Amino acid sequence: MILVLLGTQHNEFTRLLQKIEDCIDNGFINEKVIVQSGFTKYKTDKMEIFDMISKETLDNLIDEANLIITHGGVGSIIIALKKHKKVVAVPRLHKFNEHVNDHQRQIINVFNQKKYLLGIQNVEDLPEALNEIKSFTPEEYKGDNQKMIKIIEDFIDNIK
Repeated sequence: MILVLLGTQHNEFTRLLQKIEDCIDNGFINEKVIVQSGFTKYKTDKMEIFDMISKETLDNLIDEANLIITHGGVGSIIIALKKHKKVVAVPRLHKFNEHVNDHQRQIINVFNQKKYLLGIQNVEDLPEALNEIKSFTPEEYKGDNQKMIKIIEDFIDNIK
């Protein structure tokens, strides 16, 4: 089972769900897909979609998942990494009104450089990432909260 995490931002991230549905249609995804969509409204019979789910249900779904596809939210990424899951991360982008800025690009780059996950910057690269993740062995996540918080704070401070 593949679990898709879109977080709880008030902005939609339909581009990712459209690409996942395209990957199902084209045979890149052959297993059940469950989506925690937050405020993203998307209708399809090819995925099981929930707006919000309890923490307990989310934990159970993460435990069951073979793969997590997530937006670039730190919370979604870290919860999956702490459970030793393979993760493909895709940033929400400001130009599509998916977030207030493009900080998720930088977050994903940091985790990708440490080889904790497979980060892509464009939803169009998802089919290639799905092939690559099969042989990808992530580094074990070591929570260095203070360093990560400092990186994120510095980035936010320099947005102005």
